[in-house]
Amino acid sequence: MTAGAVRVALVQVNAGPEIGPNLEIAGDQVRKARAAGAELVCLPENVSMMVQGRAKILPRVKPEAEHPGVPFFQALARETGAWLMTGSLGCLLEDGRVANRVFVMDPEGRIVARYDKIHMFDVDLENGESYRESATYRPGENAVVAPTPWGGLGLSICYDVRFAYLYRALAKAGARMIVVPSAFTVPTGRAHWHVLLRARAIETGCFVLAPAQVGTHDEGRKTYGHALIVSPWGEVLADAGEEPGIVVADLDLSKVDEARRMVPSLTHDRSFAGPA
Repeated sequence: MTAGAVRVALVQVNAGPEIGPNLEIAGDQVRKARAAGAELVCLPENVSMMVQGRAKILPRVKPEAEHPGVPFFQALARETGAWLMTGSLGCLLEDGRVANRVFVMDPEGRIVARYDKIHMFDVDLENGESYRESATYRPGENAVVAPTPWGGLGLSICYDVRFAYLYRALAKAGARMIVVPSAFTVPTGRAHWHVLLRARAIETGCFVLAPAQVGTHDEGRKTYGHALIVSPWGEVLADAGEEPGIVVADLDLSKVDEARRMVPSLTHDRSFAGPA
């Protein structure tokens, strides 16, 4: 069953290296979002810590069963009565690597879905910035659509946004909204953030919800901000700009069906031979 409308909020934060203070700030923003009437609140990638490099990440991460962010957000969901997409938490795995993991929690604090980031951000930018997520993180292997009162919520994280096939798969599996919690770099954000998110919305006929990190973090890393809510027709409904805070929008879920009726590309797949 899909409800006709939902008020959503995206949280934009400037996370530091220590988990406790970051969780408290995120909690305050979730409470503000709920006070503004949001029924679904979404937080950004690495919401509990932003540090650079394996040597700093590993001492701070915990297995899911021991991660302080999990019970914190469960209690926050119960306190506020909101659905939460927690943003991503670093969860230590048995092989010594880390899962970049999103949780979706209902207003009772129950975990209704988990998603581990599939695509690793291994890049070298012209300005000298270099990232090797695969040195620390283990890629996820499963696409996930979380059940909510408003229909399917497709899950993705940051660099995933460059892989359109994932978003098409989420839409075909029932997603009507797709989240993209992110910590986008400034150079790639300026060039690609808005156009990629709008493209994913247009291609899938989904609302795209992209909460973001913003500002300067550990070792001078800078993130782009501009948390976005995008309609199924590709219109930007809300943009958080370049400061921490929240943005709120009312989503009319009938717009999903309307966009897909006008351009029914999800039903027009054709098999084809690859290039020689």
